[in-house]
Amino acid sequence: MTTPLLSIQQLSVTLDNKKVLFELNLILEQGDILGLVGASGCGKTTLLHAIAGFTQISQGQIKIDGNVLSDAQQSLAAEKRQVGMVFQDYALFPHLTVAQNIAFGIGQLTKAEQNEAVKQLLKVLKIEDHADKFIHQLSGGQQQRVAIARALAPKPKLLMLDEPFSNIDARLRTELMVEIRSLLKLFKTTAIFVTHNKDEVFTFADKMAVMANGHLLQLDHPNIICQQPTSYQVADFLQLGSWLPCHVDGYQASSLLGEIVLDPDKDYGQGLRHLLVKPSQLQLEVNITPETIANARVDHISLTEQGFHYYLSSIDNKAVNTIQFTKLSLYSDNVLALKQEVNLSLTPDPRLLFIKEP
Repeated sequence: MTTPLLSIQQLSVTLDNKKVLFELNLILEQGDILGLVGASGCGKTTLLHAIAGFTQISQGQIKIDGNVLSDAQQSLAAEKRQVGMVFQDYALFPHLTVAQNIAFGIGQLTKAEQNEAVKQLLKVLKIEDHADKFIHQLSGGQQQRVAIARALAPKPKLLMLDEPFSNIDARLRTELMVEIRSLLKLFKTTAIFVTHNKDEVFTFADKMAVMANGHLLQLDHPNIICQQPTSYQVADFLQLGSWLPCHVDGYQASSLLGEIVLDPDKDYGQGLRHLLVKPSQLQLEVNITPETIANARVDHISLTEQGFHYYLSSIDNKAVNTIQFTKLSLYSDNVLALKQEVNLSLTPDPRLLFIKEP
């Protein structure tokens, strides 16, 4: 059995008498790239700082390659952890050249070894022509490459990046993510990067971890999390669809879009639940007839690459308030008018029902 590159067990962190991380467990194999997502203040950066040794842990254990970095008895100094860090603002030294910035963390090597390491990283990161420039002479994308080169120069076992693409022009972001991912795979570098954008995770990462309020809610491959979220919080944060309130009783669910047959092998309980509805699961009928009574109204219209985007709300005011819906998201080529009444129904796709969480 191989030893994981990073192993975190029951990790908790308390800052200013407030617990900000709660019993986290996380394992990464060598070469894994993890995208860490969650709302601001959920503990993402605190987790990075705990791994890097900038923040003291209050419970649990952090290991790299089987070696303990932090536990209840000890905490290895940050500079001895073989963990590289790329900060959101890059934290480059303005008084040093690009080459000097990259060489900053490898001063223990001979001058010849430093020059060779810097030369290789300049070439791989395609910034050879900027070696003698100062930081203010570079674009945002070039500064990021320098920050990554500086972090990689000491050959860390783990590289951590705190929102590394947030300051990059949207037009260049995807291209840069693909390049940096290829670079990490070339060096077989294990990495964790923090982002608010799930699309960045799909482009850059092998795995995704979703955090909320100091808890790790779900860890898996990004496509699995998006297809099979394990909680309302995960699906809602990732905006995987819109929510249709339902009243569940046994294997049936009642909604304003009709009765929903549930999986008989699952126990959904009884009471109010929320059905995750993806735009592709909604069927639209514009020509209202006595057989297709209008049950939704257009509240918002925008134009996207996928056609018109509509938000619709329920118009059955006689229904129980708890199952009336707002902001069902629908993409369609049909041209609808604001406040137009239509009929919506659901396709017979797999159902994901959740109890709404605070």
